[in-house]
Amino acid sequence: MLTFLAAVFFLLITPGPGVLSTAGVGSGFGYRAGLRYVAGLFVGTNLVALAVVSGLAALVFSHPTVRTVLLAASAAYLFYLALKIAFSGSRIAFIHAERAPGFFGGLALQAINPKAYAVNTALFTGFAFLPSSIAVETALKFLMINVIWIPVHLVWLAAGVTLHRLDLSKRTHSIVNAVMAASMLAVVVLAALAQL
Repeated sequence: MLTFLAAVFFLLITPGPGVLSTAGVGSGFGYRAGLRYVAGLFVGTNLVALAVVSGLAALVFSHPTVRTVLLAASAAYLFYLALKIAFSGSRIAFIHAERAPGFFGGLALQAINPKAYAVNTALFTGFAFLPSSIAVETALKFLMINVIWIPVHLVWLAAGVTLHRLDLSKRTHSIVNAVMAASMLAVVVLAALAQL
């Protein structure tokens, strides 16, 4: 069980679209908008976990065309979020950066986030610690993942909000947001390369 907890922690704390966008939303739009976004990510990640546990995700991803379409949708949405974050602190926004992604933005991200599926698949199919009762083990895994997931995402949000609250010049704030957005895009590129 301790190995499972360590795996959960390290898989969740590492930069992926969810945590990077959480920090970006916090930096670009503040704490209240960030909490709405994190709430959407939370519901979304649990729905992804249910899809993985039920086998629905395996069924959907077994078709190469569906997998390719979802990867393209994921990359496009993450690119859109990255632009939204990158331009939230500048006056040169060509998208409506004055509105944060919100609850449904977080929910949508998790629905098409390749890392969410990969992490949940690894956690729920591996690390058996209660082979006598798969149902109890699965319920305990849901509980433990969420107990770690919530503080990890709140820490990333707090990091973004701290950047938001610092008395940074508009130029510096724009640079920070652009770096966060570029990091998020790098994760997307790595995920796409892993599919090749």
